Amino acid sequence: MKPIKFKEMNCTYAENQSEYLPLPAYKDFNGEVISCWSLSLYEKMRILLTGKLWITVLTFNKSLQPICTSIDCPFAKTLLKKLKEKCQGR
Repeated sequence: MKPIKFKEMNCTYAENQSEYLPLPAYKDFNGEVISCWSLSLYEKMRILLTGKLWITVLTFNKSLQPICTSIDCPFAKTLLKKLKEKCQGR
């Protein structure tokens, strides 16, 4: 898996830190950070066959922050919600 750039991104974490891969991301004013990842064909097949995705988060012995994984683009949900509200006259 590798993090990939996407249209809505507005920052890149660890851009100049050689020990980490740069992480293209979208960060909103509330501190929510969204990144997009691309899977190789092999990784797609492994997930298809096992139904598992393992996630490692470095906490540096601090509190673990909530995370959310999804196959749906979070920006599409926002656009659909706005369109629905507009169609309902809100």
